Amino acid sequence: MPDPTAPVLDHVAADAQSAMARWFDWLRIPSVSAQPEHAGDCRRAAEWARLQLAAMGFEAELCDTPGHPVVIAHHPGPNAGAGAHLLYYGHYDVQPAEPLELWTSPPFEPVLVDHKLGPRVVARGAVDDKGQVMLWLEALRAWIAVHGAPPVRVTVLIEGEEEVSSPNLDAVLISRRGAFAGADGVVISDTNMWDRGTPAITTRLRGIAYTELRLHAASRDLHSGLFGGSALNAANLLTSILGGLHDEAGRVAVPGFYEGASEPSAAERADWVALGFDEAAFLGAIGLSHPAGERDRSALERLWGRPTADVNGVWGGYAGPGAKTIIPAEAGVKVSFRLVPGQDPEAVVAAWRGFVNARLPPDARAEISTFGTAPGIAIPPDLPLVRAAQSALQGEFGRPAVLIGSGGSIPVVESLRRLLGLDTLLLGFGLDDDQVHSPDEKFDVSCFRHGIRAHARLLGELAG
Repeated sequence: MPDPTAPVLDHVAADAQSAMARWFDWLRIPSVSAQPEHAGDCRRAAEWARLQLAAMGFEAELCDTPGHPVVIAHHPGPNAGAGAHLLYYGHYDVQPAEPLELWTSPPFEPVLVDHKLGPRVVARGAVDDKGQVMLWLEALRAWIAVHGAPPVRVTVLIEGEEEVSSPNLDAVLISRRGAFAGADGVVISDTNMWDRGTPAITTRLRGIAYTELRLHAASRDLHSGLFGGSALNAANLLTSILGGLHDEAGRVAVPGFYEGASEPSAAERADWVALGFDEAAFLGAIGLSHPAGERDRSALERLWGRPTADVNGVWGGYAGPGAKTIIPAEAGVKVSFRLVPGQDPEAVVAAWRGFVNARLPPDARAEISTFGTAPGIAIPPDLPLVRAAQSALQGEFGRPAVLIGSGGSIPVVESLRRLLGLDTLLLGFGLDDDQVHSPDEKFDVSCFRHGIRAHARLLGELAG
């Protein structure tokens, strides 16, 4: 019996330039969800995706939310609703492009750049996540062009608020639950390969609890000569509290922080050791030479399998040019906690609040607010969808896919499990040097093309 995937891969090759052009069209829309002035652009980006899906034969709609719209689409596949059913998730919103002066080309004018490792496309959203959404959109397009339908039932969910913590997505998943009913699993491309030649499936994600602490002391900023030695200094107090956040071994010193934290399994540790991770090169690429964190843990354990606490920004007092000798009445800090499976994000925030309050002297007042929480996720490596992806990646790259963790967070994975009971295949084609969220974000053309082909192969693996 002829292989139905082979002509699909031929079509992908023949259509490569048109796929690039479509990708560039989407990248030109500055769909920055965090900036209100781009609300219209976010709707344009959503409508672009809806029209692409409708042109492929999907029933596609925009679902309005209090924020930016969600694209929901469905294709019945070749058997009028029978057979496997996949839910594809992605997001069309992107991070702000600032600082603009650090870009070598306008962030929303995608350019094809020659590089010694191969051509790459530079633009905001090139990889996160418009570029990676395009991988499975183009794979679906190729199957439909060749066979008239994808080989399985397909539902698509593309949101516009992932970069601002998806505040309205849970409500959409609940109110439109029927649109996702019967799905066998979720496919997301928003993660990385191990390296340019080695495909990867991510089976472990850290969660997050992102907080802001504000300390208040006197009713106003004070002259440090007139009040120094008597008045409480909010900045001094803040730095004292932060100085105790970790112990000498690099562990987080907040009591109860590690409660429930799962340990990587022996098999995971063995797999991670076998990857041969070069931490010196990893740090050297960012101008560092000495690892931080828990001293008794291996590099990949610290990056993927252990929880962390990090100061993301600090303010208080005067930091402008010249001198202004004051005692700050207020000081603040943003602290993010990356969490592993088993930790309760709300309990971590409560423990952090208790840690701060225990260190407050008289006349000090603390406010702690939370921007977002999500638990860590472990994805069973023996899922049928994972096994199908391993076969597809072996066929595309000629080598086995490695199973890796990620230090980052994708909260939607937890929402999809909690609200819809669905596990997720994290099948990504980004690279560590893609400069995600930074100026000159890029996506290698080779990763783009391999990604489309791998997704096409995955659909072929599931065709039966």
